[in-house]
Order: sequence, then C-alpha cells, then structure tokens
Amino acid sequence: MKRKIGGWIIVFGFVLLLSACGEKTQEDVVADLKDNMEEMDGYKAKAEMSMNTGQEQQMFNIDVWHKKDDLYRVGLSSNEDEKGNQIILKNEDGVFVLTPALSKSFKFQSEWPENSSQPYLYQSLINDIEKDKEAEFEVTDSHYVFKTKTNYQSNNNLPFQEIYFDKKTLQPVQVNVLDKDRNALVEVKFSNFDQEASFEDDDFSMEKNMASSGSQEEPVSSDKGGNSLTVFYPSYMAGAELTEKKEASTENGERVILTFEGEKNFTLVEEKAEAQKTMASPNEVAGEIVNLGFAVGAISDNSIEWTHDGVDFMLASDELTKEELIQVAQSVQSKEVK
Repeated sequence: MKRKIGGWIIVFGFVLLLSACGEKTQEDVVADLKDNMEEMDGYKAKAEMSMNTGQEQQMFNIDVWHKKDDLYRVGLSSNEDEKGNQIILKNEDGVFVLTPALSKSFKFQSEWPENSSQPYLYQSLINDIEKDKEAEFEVTDSHYVFKTKTNYQSNNNLPFQEIYFDKKTLQPVQVNVLDKDRNALVEVKFSNFDQEASFEDDDFSMEKNMASSGSQEEPVSSDKGGNSLTVFYPSYMAGAELTEKKEASTENGERVILTFEGEKNFTLVEEKAEAQKTMASPNEVAGEIVNLGFAVGAISDNSIEWTHDGVDFMLASDELTKEELIQVAQSVQSKEVK
C-alpha cells in the first residue's frame, strides 16, 4: 500500500512538473513578442478607441498601417465629425498630421512614435513592456496580460496601462490606459490585426492620403447656413473665469477671442476652418502630436492648436502646465454655454 501511494506521489509530482514547464514565463512571452514583431514586414490593424478624459466619452475608429522599418499611417475617424477625420503619417519626408477634407497638412519636427507611448501601435506596446523593469504579468485562459508604466511626455495624468495579447497569436487584443487611481480613461479594442499585410509603393505618400480621404469635397463649414461661427467653451477652466469675448471679421467669416482670468490665465482663439482649394505645402509646427480624444493637435510649451467640427482652435497660456493645457483643450466641447 505504501509503495502504491509513493508511486502515485511520484506520478502526480511529475504531472505538476510537466504542467509548470508548459506555462511560459514573463521573460519567455516578452522574447516571443519581440521575435514576432521583428519577423513582421508590416501590419494593418483596426481598433476602436474610447476616451473618457473630457466632459463626454469620445469614440474613435483607428486604422493603423505600418511597414518596416519606419513607415506609419494612422487614420483616426469619428462618426460625429466625418469631415474632421485625420491621418498621422510618417514617411521618408517626416511626420505629418493631415486633415484631408480641409486639404490641411502639418509637418512636425518630431521623433514620433518613439518619443511617447502609443496604445494602438504594436511596437510601442512591446517597447513599454521592455522598458518597465517592474511590469506585472498575468496569464489567463486566453490572454497574456501586462501592467506597465506609460511614457506620455505631455501628459502625466495617464501613468499606467494594461495590455492584453492573444496567447495563440501574440496579437494585441485590448489596451486600457489608466489614471493615477487606476481608472481606465482610454480603452483601445482591436477588431483586426493582419501581420501579413501588403502595401502599394505610394501608400505612405502625402499626396495619396490627402486625395483618397475626400479632400476634393466641398469646403467644410462650421455652420452650413452661412458664415456664422458656433463658439465652443471649455468646461474645465483651471480656476479661471471668462472675462472677455472679442469678435472680429476675417476672410473666412468670424474669429472669436475668449480671455480667461483667475488662478491661471489663458486665451482661447476660435476661427472658422475653410478647405484649401489646392493642397498647399505643409505648415511647419514647433511642437509634438497630442491626441485630445476628438482631434489630433499640436502641443508646444505654452499652446495647443487643433481643428474640430469645422473650427480652428488655438489655446495659449504662459501659466498653464502642459497637462493643464490638455485638460482645458479636451473640455472645449460645449457650444454657446458658459
């Protein structure tokens, strides 16, 4: 009897050993992810991104193209502002943000995407995992889950993220970007990931991307009934209050300058956005790309510029931090309500 029990213990122990050997460690999975990324010539991915960083939840459809080594095309579209659809493009000529319906393009002197976390780019997720020596790792029935720090240079309010990879394919499934209290403020859910994608020679050219997204459509207007400007106000004002509203006429219609004074002063300028009749040379931007949730903008040390709902915005302050500039900009969604 003792011999039989002893035999069962040995067999049971051997089964446990085999099962333990079959489960990959964190180091194994990271190595597999790196190998998978390096073996790809490129990929195409589709995802839906929801952002709860402003007054209301914002939804974006994201279409990512990446061709090895350094070509990127990230299309961001919204059902609520179809003419405001934008493309982040990186090719041999630089980094650009395109708004095709307006024939507008901005060129950035930027190290994007390497200079900041990008929750919809496969290589960015893997780089964040590698850099965080304190990253947490969990295995579920169908996912490898990493909990890591983020690297948002312009926004310290989103310090953490949870990244889910499919156990069989090692493809990204979902990314939750968390605030300091571990609340998910940004969620990216991937619906498709093709790592055997093929590309045309001009897929990453500015000309093709501007033309293919409807830049030949009729000019965008902030008010289809005429040239009047619908004014937007921030719901977050960093302890300031609206003290002055100035209106001026421009070639495109109207410009409104809103002055806010209080704990920290700032100015918000709004002007009707008009489509260019022909594609002009890109405007050079001294700043970095920032995703506000409803638009992609350019942020510098003391200002943010963006276009949304047929209106060009410029928020400027010598007193707001970059995080506060982003918070104010993200809250500029209320029409004609102070």
